[in-house]
Parts: sequence; C-alpha cells; structure tokens
Amino acid sequence: MGENASCFHCGLPVPAGSSWSVRIADEDRAMCCPGCEAVARTIVDNGLSAYYLNREGYSSTGDESLVPEELRLYDTPEVMAQYGTAGDGQQCDALFSVEGIRCAACVWLIERRLARVPGVQKVNLNVATERLQVQWRQDRCKPSDILAAVREVGYAAYPFDAARHDAQLRKAEKTLFRQVFIAGLSMMQVMMYAVPVYMATDGTMDADMEKLMEWASLLLTLPAVFYSALPFFRGAWANLRARALGMDVPVALGIAAAFGGSLAATFSGSGDVYYDSVTMFIFLLLCSRYLELMARRKAASALERLQHAMPASASRMKAYPADRGTSMVPAAQLAEGDFVLVKPGEAVPADGVIVEGSTAIDLSLLTGESRPQPHAVGDRLPGGAVNATQAIVVRIAKPVGESTLSTLVKLIERAGQAKPQLSLWADKVAAWFVAALLVFAVAIFFAWQWIDPSRAWPIAIAVLVVSCPCALSLATPSALAAATDRLVRQGVLVVQPHVLETLHRTTHVVFDKTGTLTLGRPALRATTGFAAHGEAWYLRAAAALEAGSAHPLAHALIEAAARQAGAPLKAVEVVHRAGQGLEGMVEGLRLRLGSESFVAELTGAPPPALPEGYAATPVWLGTAHGWLARFDLEDALRADARDVVAHFRKRNKQVILLSGDQQAVTARIAAELGIPVALGEQLPDQKLAYVQDLQKQGAVVAMVGDGINDAAVLRAADVSFAMGGGAALAQTHADTVLLSGQLHSVADADQAAQQTMAVIRQNLTWATLYNLLAIPAAAVGLLNPWLSGIGMSLSSAVVVINALRLRRIPRAARLRADAAVAADHAGLRRQQPA
Repeated sequence: MGENASCFHCGLPVPAGSSWSVRIADEDRAMCCPGCEAVARTIVDNGLSAYYLNREGYSSTGDESLVPEELRLYDTPEVMAQYGTAGDGQQCDALFSVEGIRCAACVWLIERRLARVPGVQKVNLNVATERLQVQWRQDRCKPSDILAAVREVGYAAYPFDAARHDAQLRKAEKTLFRQVFIAGLSMMQVMMYAVPVYMATDGTMDADMEKLMEWASLLLTLPAVFYSALPFFRGAWANLRARALGMDVPVALGIAAAFGGSLAATFSGSGDVYYDSVTMFIFLLLCSRYLELMARRKAASALERLQHAMPASASRMKAYPADRGTSMVPAAQLAEGDFVLVKPGEAVPADGVIVEGSTAIDLSLLTGESRPQPHAVGDRLPGGAVNATQAIVVRIAKPVGESTLSTLVKLIERAGQAKPQLSLWADKVAAWFVAALLVFAVAIFFAWQWIDPSRAWPIAIAVLVVSCPCALSLATPSALAAATDRLVRQGVLVVQPHVLETLHRTTHVVFDKTGTLTLGRPALRATTGFAAHGEAWYLRAAAALEAGSAHPLAHALIEAAARQAGAPLKAVEVVHRAGQGLEGMVEGLRLRLGSESFVAELTGAPPPALPEGYAATPVWLGTAHGWLARFDLEDALRADARDVVAHFRKRNKQVILLSGDQQAVTARIAAELGIPVALGEQLPDQKLAYVQDLQKQGAVVAMVGDGINDAAVLRAADVSFAMGGGAALAQTHADTVLLSGQLHSVADADQAAQQTMAVIRQNLTWATLYNLLAIPAAAVGLLNPWLSGIGMSLSSAVVVINALRLRRIPRAARLRADAAVAADHAGLRRQQPA
C-alpha cells in the first residue's frame, strides 16, 4: 500500500507497508488499521456493502461516544428480524462474537460496560467460545448501541456467524503463535549475548565489547516488546480506559518498566540492563497464554463437534417411493414428510424415521455410546446420528432447526453463557489482587529507595512480574470447562453453571421410577375385562384416549392396540389430569383411564380386587356405569440402577424413590435396589412439596426424573437431571440432560463433580501458596526479574495443565457405559410381547 493511500472506511492515511484490506464491490480496499478492517468486513459479511455506495462521507473517528453510522446498519428492520423477540415483542435476545478476549478480566470488563447500556437486561460472555449473549429491550436499546459499547472498551464485536467466527478463532491462534515464535527467537538471540556477559569476570571482557552486546540485545529485544507483547499492552490500555484493573495491567507495567530501565541504562552508560529478562518473560507468558488458548479451544470442542456434525446438504427423494431418484438440496430446506437417502458414513440431516433398510447407527456424538446400535424400519433417528453400515431411506419428522442436534447446540450455547459462583468469586479476588499488588509494588520501590536505591527498580519489576493473578482467575473456570467437556463426551449435557458445585454438596438424591430407574418402556402383559364390549375394544378405546400423550405407559397401550384387528377408535373432549389419567368421549361413552382413585371418582364404586401376589402396574378404564377393564403393564429395571443407587449410598447420600405408581409396585422396586425410603402414588404437587420440605430442613436435593409430571420438581430441586429420552418439557426445566439415556450418567456426573472440586481446591491452593511465597521473595530481593518471569509463567501453566486432566474419561466409566447400553437394549428386546 502506498503512503498516500487513504483508508476506504474512515479516510485516514494508510501506514506504509500495511496489509489491512477488505474486498468491497469486487475490489480490494485499503484499511488503515485492524479496527477499520474488522468493521468493514462485518458490514460486507452481513450483506450491507451498499453502505459504502450511499454514504456522503467517511466514518467519524473523533468521538467514540457517538454511534458510528455503519453500526446503525444493524438497526435496520431486515437485520433486526434476525433477533428473537419474546413477551410483549420488545425483548430481544441475540448472540454476538467478540474478538480479542484474553482472559477472565476481559470478560468482566465487557460485561460491566454492557450492563451500563440502557435497556440491556442480561449479559453473558463465554471466555471459552468468545460468544456474547445479550438480552435487551428493543424500545430502549438497539444492536448498534451494544456493538458500540463493546468497541469503547477496545474489542470488536459483530453478530454471530459460525463460519466467520471459526475463521477468526483460527486467525487469532495463528497470530498468537507468531508472537510466541518471535518472542522465543528474540529470547534465544538475546541470551547469546547475555550469557557471555554473566560469565565474564572482572577484566575478562572489554567495556566496548560489553557495550556492543548491550546494543545488540536492545535491537533484538525490540520485536519482542513492540510486536509479541502487544496483547498485554492493548489489554492493559483497555483496562485503564475502562477504569478497571485487569490481569494485563501488572504484566504490561512489568514489561514497560524493565524495558524502560534497560533503555535508560543503555543510553546513559550506567546501571543494569534486563533485556534477557524482558524477552524471557514475554516468551514464557505468551507460552502460558497459548496453552490457555488451547485449553479453551478443547473445552469448547464439544460444541464445535456438534455444530459441524449437522450436514449442510441432503439427498432428497422427491417422488419416493414411485421414483428413487435423488437431488442434492440444502438441509435447511427439508420439511416434515420429505424422504432422504442416507448413505453409509453420512449423517442423518434431521430427526426422522427409517422407512426402508436396516443399519447400525453411530450415536456417539449425541449420547456418548461408543458402539453403533442396530436400527431398522420404524425406528426413530435423531439428526446428527451417523449411518455406519447400510444405506437407508428416512422420512423427515422435524425441520433441521427443530432437530435434536439443533436443540442440543442451543442448550450447550446457553450452558456456556452463565458463570458459576466459584468463577465469579475468583474474578473478584483477582481484581482486588491486582489492585493490592500495584500498591505493594510502589511501596516496595520506595522502601528499597531508602535501603539501597540501586536495587529498587529491579526488585519492583520482579514483584510486578512474579505475581500471578492469572492462576487465581484461571483456577476455577479452566477446571469447570474441562469437566463440562468431558461430561458432554460421556453423554451428560450440563445446562446450568452451578451443577458441579451443587452436586458436590448434595445430601439427598431423589429418583423417579418410570423411565428413570426402569427402562421406561413398559409392555402390556394382560388385559382383563369386566363388561361386555370385549378386551380388544377396551384396548383400542384406551389407545384413543392416550393418542396425544407422551407418557411411557401411553406408548405401551398404543403399541399394543396397533397390533389388534379393527379400525382405530377416536376420542374427543380429552382432558389430561397430571399424575392421575385422562378423561374423554369414545363412541358416545365418557371414559376415564388412569389410576384407581381417578377412575373411581367416575364409576362411584371400588374396583375389582387385584389377584394375590399382583406385582404389575395397573391402568384402569371405567365409565359412570362401572368398571370396564384393567391393563397390566410391567417395566424392567435398568441394568445399572443397582450400581447407581449403591454409588450414592456409598457416598453417604440419602436415596429416596418418589413415584406416581402404586405404593406396592414402588416398594417392590425400592426393595430390589436397596432404597430405604419409597413413596408411591405421589402427584406432581406432592413430589414438589416433599422436595421443598427436605430443603426447608437444610437438605441439598438432587432430583432425577423423566416425564412431563416431573417438570415442577426438577425446577425446584437444587440440582436436577432429566433422562435424555424423557419429555422435552422435563429436559427444559432440568439443570442437566442425560443425552445417553443411561442412568449411570448420574453417577458419572457425581464422580466428575468430586474430581472437579478437588482440582479447583488444588489450583486455588497452588495459586495462593505460590503468590504468598513468590511475592515476598521478590520483595526482599531473592528473585531477579527473569526468575520471576519463569515462576509467573509456570504458575499459570500448572493450573491449566492440572485442569485439563479432568477431560480424561476414566476407562472404568467407558466400560460401564458400554455394558449398560448393551444390557438395556437386551432388556428392551426381552420385554417386547409376542
């Protein structure tokens, strides 16, 4: 670029040799700085290039408090339509990408600035994924206000776009790697000149030669200070502009002080130089930061894997079954009822049902199951599942945007936004730590000015350099992020940030029965009729009432009725009463189907006596004229139920079984599993009241449930788990979703919680002890600046490496998961009635 070129965005001169540019209107346009490049690229990428054709002048760069004109383009109705509205239509919720995040202090700074924007209701920035979620009032705030506020504190933000966000992450990683490389090269070259000076004794090196080596060290230090150290100076400047003390402030001051003192000594000819310490400190700290970046990428890898799992296109069979021809279409265009061909190795584009062929399906990405499972005609498949063996034809049941995988991506994105209390506490401690450190460094400088002025400057630098607020701030979020990523790979989706903290403190674990401790797939064993219609009619009438129900017992009746001869019956005026049953009209008869007490209200008479030794789950059918039928359903225990109960009892947790099923059935299940407290015939409000009573007594309650009637108690529990195969409403209100559908995942989560808290304690202990020992040692002159730099970098590295241990899935857990999946599939096959 020429020296006389002007920035196409703001009109300022473009520095000679700069490479910033954006392609606008099929031509590369020069930009004066990365800030203008970022804004211009945002405008182009969002289809708003017409701004440059219609503008009457360049963008203002003088008053940053004003909203730049180009940011107002995000306020147009077309762009605003992308943001979801809720309630009265004024509440918006959107996801943004933020460039340049370095640590938890950046997150705190951005969130604090946005919290002051009028109309902004909620702000959460995920340091691992660099995604900003903002909720605001449309009548008080515009997207341009949000983007401008982020720019004010030194960061570039733009509406989230997955492709651009990934490209930006890769670019940031490459830039940091270049900075590490330059710093390392400078350090090695400077040490080549510094070591001979250190080794030389009095008189063995000429003063002119020593001076020459100083000047050579200065020249070799310049790239490290003015290129590699830029992230620290930019971060510190952004902190100071926002009147906040982040972790970059003491780092930047330490580098500037050491380099400035060395520069003064070189020009004046007197005093010590610290070029080797400066380059080593920059290199080691950048290595630590690069390691932290890799840890954040790994912690966010579960989300990235899910985002890339959904295919962009699909082979649609437009005229199936008459014509088996296929055409490639974008997956987003698929609609309910479309037929698609899924070849071996391809992912299912959206939730659907197999209509032709049989194959093995790899669900490892969604559920954590390591082995492909057999599926045939009639089986449902979630979007994102991979076809492992044979080609199949799938009928689409849901659009891509409503598929299982899309839902999981949204849940994981939501999970990463909020921060647990431990992280918030660590951020506050780190902020106060930086403030105290700066005051202490100034005090130490003046103290040594009085004791020995020649040592005041290097000791003050050593104090600034040796301290490690990074370790304090990274101790908790790095461990939680690593543990969360591990759990996702084990089929456990942590939706709320407090799960691991709260689960660690749990005193009571409450289980639902159907679909939780049992397989949730009861089968009809017998139908007993008490009137003249016939058992087949009773079964078809029950199926008609249950047609719209998601309860596992309903599926058993519907599946059994489908095997009966005769046309299906139709029910009207159906009313559902949670936890009790359904009432409706079938062929002119008002029927009730459900629990004994519920049906008895209509019949006005006690039910027929149950046979001696009866152990099934009865579902009753009756009218105002009397009892019609009893349906006997049985459900098998999950293969891992005993081990999970034993796990919590071994950890001295009080295990309780709450079920809406009959007390006799509930007590039998509890006895088989060794659960001491079992309460049956519990309605949703009774379950809720029971859990709330426990909490009033000081208990910390974990609830594991499945089904619509568990939604209220899942929300009320201190920490809650919903089985992956359960009702969507239950999963929405749960803190954790067991994607694997396996009960052992609850024990896996508990084990991960214990290990995570142990690692956090180790990290906090290490960070505290290190600072308690290193800072006083530097203050009394026992550590010089280069040793301080090594200590500070190693301290951060130890914390991150220790946290990354949590990503490893124990081999015993993998073997247990495979065994449980195989056993449960075998149990389901044995359950199917002949």
